[in-house]
Amino acid sequence: MTRLGETLRAYQARDPAARSRLEIFLLYPGVHATIYHRIAHFLYCHHLKFLARFVSQWSRFWTGIEIHPGAQIGRRFVIDHGMGIVIGETAEIGDDVLLYHGVTLGGTGKDSGKRHPTIGNNVMIACGAKVLGPFKVGDGARIASNAVVLREVPENATAVGVPAQIVRIAGKKVNYAAEVDQIHVTDPVQKKLEALQSRLEFVEKMLEEKEQQEKEF
Repeated sequence: MTRLGETLRAYQARDPAARSRLEIFLLYPGVHATIYHRIAHFLYCHHLKFLARFVSQWSRFWTGIEIHPGAQIGRRFVIDHGMGIVIGETAEIGDDVLLYHGVTLGGTGKDSGKRHPTIGNNVMIACGAKVLGPFKVGDGARIASNAVVLREVPENATAVGVPAQIVRIAGKKVNYAAEVDQIHVTDPVQKKLEALQSRLEFVEKMLEEKEQQEKEF
């Protein structure tokens, strides 16, 4: 009950729409998925793996959140909205972690044994992000929406893009932050069209000069 109370308080602190702990307990699918996972993980650790998967699949059916019973999840875990979240078997999640909908903590298919990421404490992973592989995301890190993270993220870093790059550490820009500008992105198609336009203008100018020379003769 102590852990449930912590979880409800964490939801209340992070979600301005939450009006009461009773509402959170009854109506928030992230809370339900976490409770089901605690049960499934207990069964998994006691070698009742069929029952563990049954509980996890039941949870998936009701919440839209798929957490493998083998995953290890810390305290005050918050799932905001939650639909479409997938957490793999060997994933490890620290305390005070916040996940938004559409997040995947998965593998690449190239590893055996430890296949899924380890998420540190106080990490935020925004909607649609994919963290794939057996590496660590450091404490206090931030993963931007729709980022695809394929390598380790340092503590207090911010990762954005596909594949993700580190753009900030402890609030300070890193040297290559400009390389992952998500707003002023060069369009390769536009560049080719501009090059073609320049060549057409050059050819038209050459033809005009040739016509002018013929008229003079």
